[in-house]
Amino acid sequence: MNEEELKEHYKKHFDERDEQTRAIVSLIDKGKRKVVVVAGPGTGKTALFSKVLETKSGQTLTLSFVNALVNDLSLGLFGLSEVRTLHGFSTSFLKKKKIGATIFPKLSNVIREDAQVLTGESGIDFEKIFQEGEKDEEHLKFYKKRKDYYGNYYGYSDVVYALVKYFELEKHKKDIPTYDQIVVDEFQDFNQIEVALIDLLAEKSPILIAGDDDQSLYIDLKGAKPKHIRDRHSDKKLGYESPPLTYCSRSTEVIVSAVNDFVKRAIKEGLLKGRVKKSYQYFPCKEMDSHGKKHSQIIFQPAYAKFLSPFFKEEISALATIEKKKFEVLIIVPNALKKVRFPVIASALRKAGFKNINYSEATEKDLTYLDGFSLLIEEPESNLGWRVLAQLMTEKSDLESLLKETDTSPEKKVCEMVNKDCHEKVTRILGTLKKILADEPVEHELIQELLEVLGYDFAGVAVEKIKEVFYSKEFTSPEMRGVKDISITITTILGSKGLAADYVFLMDFSDKTFGKGKPTDQNAYDFIVAMTRARKRIYLVSPDDKEATFLHWIEKERVDKRSPFIRKLDE
Repeated sequence: MNEEELKEHYKKHFDERDEQTRAIVSLIDKGKRKVVVVAGPGTGKTALFSKVLETKSGQTLTLSFVNALVNDLSLGLFGLSEVRTLHGFSTSFLKKKKIGATIFPKLSNVIREDAQVLTGESGIDFEKIFQEGEKDEEHLKFYKKRKDYYGNYYGYSDVVYALVKYFELEKHKKDIPTYDQIVVDEFQDFNQIEVALIDLLAEKSPILIAGDDDQSLYIDLKGAKPKHIRDRHSDKKLGYESPPLTYCSRSTEVIVSAVNDFVKRAIKEGLLKGRVKKSYQYFPCKEMDSHGKKHSQIIFQPAYAKFLSPFFKEEISALATIEKKKFEVLIIVPNALKKVRFPVIASALRKAGFKNINYSEATEKDLTYLDGFSLLIEEPESNLGWRVLAQLMTEKSDLESLLKETDTSPEKKVCEMVNKDCHEKVTRILGTLKKILADEPVEHELIQELLEVLGYDFAGVAVEKIKEVFYSKEFTSPEMRGVKDISITITTILGSKGLAADYVFLMDFSDKTFGKGKPTDQNAYDFIVAMTRARKRIYLVSPDDKEATFLHWIEKERVDKRSPFIRKLDE
């Protein structure tokens, strides 16, 4: 194309994308109360929300379910809407109704362990009961009894369940709040009770639902079902209009094309049954076309664990040669490998001389000392706080005796029942914490005790800092000095949702982690999410020289298959 033809080409697609957005906004402005947009990754759903909310003069509400996603939405919709997680909205509403509600995310885990001691039943899945809205009166009665003993605490699921049950009572129907517009994001990852809350809110307010059934990540983790968004798209009896949003503005053409290849083959292989048929198109523009010319293929790269440090150094340095400015790197690890791979990858990056590395090794479910002491800082005699710490500080037999006593003597507080040693240690550490938070002087021995209990390995941190200083000498040459500060984030596939980076490395890309030769829908969803985090290039990094099944679901010309990365370790 000559320059004039190229301008017309870009304008044509810009106008088409703009028209799709205008059509959705117009639909809502004309009074359509139920709209669902099922659109692929990077198609501008947040930008659509802004356009819709800009036209509203009254109070609006935007809902999602993950804190990280809500944080991004809050910034993108700043000043336009109240942005909340579902549990945050539920907690806030219950507080307004004078129903005490404070979130402790691990409450259901605590009560499940209580049930094992007090009823002899092991592994009761309270989360599933709440997420699916099951009528399990016996287990719900036990849960409520223990919850009441621990105070006004809720988990993420039971607080939404509590609000739904509140709204479902005829006498409370009038309390369902009214908004000029409600926007709901990531609806493919909503479970039954969350969907019930949205349906109740939709009785009083116009609602725009957005999501993508090809990015369903929480089926196993929280009972989410892509069926909910598929039904609202396809079942006209539910009353939803379903306009398209087709252009991906995030990624280069080769990435968008590779995703389309993959989806087409996945369907042929019998996966993704029932998915919403939707167009997913690359958005041509001068900037993305330029990136596409520089990065015309996806990279498949075998890289063994012992060579990760030189691998990252060489590849990221090569990218710096292309960019010649700051850029972002995202390293994605399969969910199940977080504990094993995060430390290895972080160490390899530090050894390579990189300094700006962001990641968290924290697990979401295990009880920690920090959980208990955080509760006691707010309420020193908190039954829940003392119960958490008793589990961590006492023998199993002592904890079982304690729990049985709380059941037979619910008028007594846990702090009155724990053994003397536990009580003295908790009281002492709590006092140390309070002094630190009040900027008061604290004896070194007490600080050391606190750090040991909380699991802070300052010696280990210091050693890593020393290594970092010496490793960074690798980047002391003038041309390489800026590379060490490149922003690198390590996360899981789950953690990557809502993120995007110029360059993405998907680690452990093998059949072992993506289906063992018999991929599932969940494997496919995970892969699509990981692929579409990349703006310019994605690396599919294999831990060995075997080619994963999914690699062959992408057209050959789109993939640069490289030889295994091997270097002398003393180079």
